[in-house]
Amino acid sequence: MTLIRPDLPHLPASHAALMAQLALPQSNAWLLTGPARVGKRALATVLAARHNCAHPDGPLPCGECASCRAAALGVHPDVLVLSARTVTSTGKAARRKIIPIGAVLSARDQGKDYEQHVYEFLEVRPTYRRRTVIIDGAEHLNPEAANALLKLIEEPPHRALFVLLAEDLRSVIPTLVSRASRLNVPPVPDTELARLLTDGHQPGDGALLAFAAGRAGLLSDLDAVRTALNDARQLTGALQEGLWPALEAAAALEKTFSPALHPEALRFVWRDEPGTVRAAADTALEALQEALEAYANPGLSFQVFALTLRDAFGEAG
Repeated sequence: MTLIRPDLPHLPASHAALMAQLALPQSNAWLLTGPARVGKRALATVLAARHNCAHPDGPLPCGECASCRAAALGVHPDVLVLSARTVTSTGKAARRKIIPIGAVLSARDQGKDYEQHVYEFLEVRPTYRRRTVIIDGAEHLNPEAANALLKLIEEPPHRALFVLLAEDLRSVIPTLVSRASRLNVPPVPDTELARLLTDGHQPGDGALLAFAAGRAGLLSDLDAVRTALNDARQLTGALQEGLWPALEAAAALEKTFSPALHPEALRFVWRDEPGTVRAAADTALEALQEALEAYANPGLSFQVFALTLRDAFGEAG
């Protein structure tokens, strides 16, 4: 049996060019900003690998040494990735995205929600060269957690590196912004995205590239993206077929619904509808999301969603 070795994320050329600046050793913290799924997480992963690589290729990691292989597998002993909890301790979807103080200090993690904690992680000397903490969603740090991190960033144990990722610079606590070197991660040109798809032996199309809108991070989960777009098309088409097809399509959507992808996919599919239709449909979608966040009955919520959308699009004659 042939084993397929995982690789580090493949950066688009426009993002790989940023590594010349990011790989400089003098910064204790970087704040990478840009749209959701634009490629910030991949860039942070490659950056962490570069700082621990045994044989770096200029500003990029070699991808071959033991450290790079561990990074590619997502099990690097010197890398901690911290993000907001998406579910509660009872298994329900979290209503708000928050990174609490318990993620930073084990003594404050009363619910034992985190396996590793930043303070304790940084107390240990690096296995390779530099311990790195990636905060995926720095805007979700609550004030206590942000202040605790601030002390670590100012005096990082063992020269630790912090990489903070955020969609909007203005949503990050100002004291953290002032302590970090800032870099915007721009959307990737469509020609580069198309080339990435071709290099990965993936079929591309105009609709997929239009939906991606330069966000290279979407290419890491193409199956989920294509599923969301297909679900959105099926539901929208069923609205014109009649009440029963619309309810069936809504029930099918409930089973696959991803809060991270489906709302955006639906709005993308509705982009050419008249403004009044899009406004009414968007209101229905927001009501659905609010109901799900409030733990309302999902089946009933999607039925109401389908009925409201039928009104927005006009019942089939």
